[in-house]
Amino acid sequence: MTKSSYQPPHTITPEILNRVAAISEAIGRLTVLADRARTLRLRRINRIRTIHGSLAIEGNTLSEAQITAILDGKRVIAPLREVQEVKNALAAYDRFDTWKPEAKKNLLEAHRILMSGLINEAGRYRHGGVGVMAGRRVIHMAPPADRVPRLMANLFGWLAATEAHPLIAGSVFHYEFEFIHPFADGNGRMGRLWQSLILARWNPLCAEIPVESLIFEHQAEYYLALQESTRQTDSAPFIAFMLRMILDAVTASAPQVTPQVGELLAAIRNEMGREALQSALHLSDRKSFRERYLKPALDDGLIEMTIPDKPNSRLQKYRLTDKGRQWLAQQGESP
Repeated sequence: MTKSSYQPPHTITPEILNRVAAISEAIGRLTVLADRARTLRLRRINRIRTIHGSLAIEGNTLSEAQITAILDGKRVIAPLREVQEVKNALAAYDRFDTWKPEAKKNLLEAHRILMSGLINEAGRYRHGGVGVMAGRRVIHMAPPADRVPRLMANLFGWLAATEAHPLIAGSVFHYEFEFIHPFADGNGRMGRLWQSLILARWNPLCAEIPVESLIFEHQAEYYLALQESTRQTDSAPFIAFMLRMILDAVTASAPQVTPQVGELLAAIRNEMGREALQSALHLSDRKSFRERYLKPALDDGLIEMTIPDKPNSRLQKYRLTDKGRQWLAQQGESP
C-alpha cells in the first residue's frame, strides 16, 4: 500500500456539506471584518481560552486567570504538573506557525514540547499498548504499538494528497489520530492542536478561534462522537460534531454590532459632527448618544475621529473606517 492509496473511511453527508458552507461563509465575513489591532488583542485572549479548554478536557484545573498569570511570568500556586502542562502548551503555540500538518517531524516536535517533563516518551511514538478509559471501563483499545509508525505514515500520506476541504480533512485526521493513539499520553491535546494547525493553513484566522473552549463545554458529546465513529467504522459522526463546534466558535467570534451602532454606521455620510449625527438619528439626549452609539462604534474601530489628538474639539467630526464600510457592505448597505 502506498501512502497516497490509504483512504480513511468517512461519509460526506448533506449535514457535513451544509456546515462546511456555513463555516466558510462565516469565516469569510470574519476575515473581511478583521483588523490587525483587533486580531492581536484577540490572539492573546483566545490563545488563553484555547489552552484552558484543551487542558481542562484532560483534567487540568487551572483557571484562565492562572494561565494568564503564567503567560505574564507570574508565580502561580498550583500543582506543579498542571503548571508544567500550561507552560508546555504556551511554548507549543509559540512554534505553531512554523509547523506543517503533514510533517511527522513537526508532530513529534510538538508532542515533545507539549509533554516535556510529563512523560518519558515525549516526542516519540509509544512502545506499549494503550486504551482509552471511561472510569474503569475500556472504551477504546488502540492498535498495537508496532503498527503505529505505518498507520501514522499512511495518515500523513493521505493528508498530504487529499483534495477534501480542510474543514473535513482536519476532522478526519483528528478522528484517525485519536483512533491510532500514537503516543503514550497527550493524544487528546495533540489531536486538537493538529486539527487547529490544518485549519490555520486554510485560513490563518482559524488559529485565533477558541474551538477548544466549546469542546470542553461539550466534552461528553466529544467522546460520544469518537465512540460512535468507531462503532460505525466511519468518522462522519465526529466530523459533524467538530464542524458544529467550529461553526459555533466562528459565530461567537464575529463582531457583535448593536442595533444602535448599526444605525449610526448607516447614518454617516462622509464626515459628520456630533450634532449632525444626532439630528440624523433623531436623538436629543447627548449622553445616551455618546454611550450607546458613538463610544461603542469608536471602540470597535468602525468609525474614527477626524481630529484624533483633540477628541473634545468643537470641530471634531466622525467618519467610517474601512472596517465600518465593510460591515455595512456585509449588511447589503452602501456607505
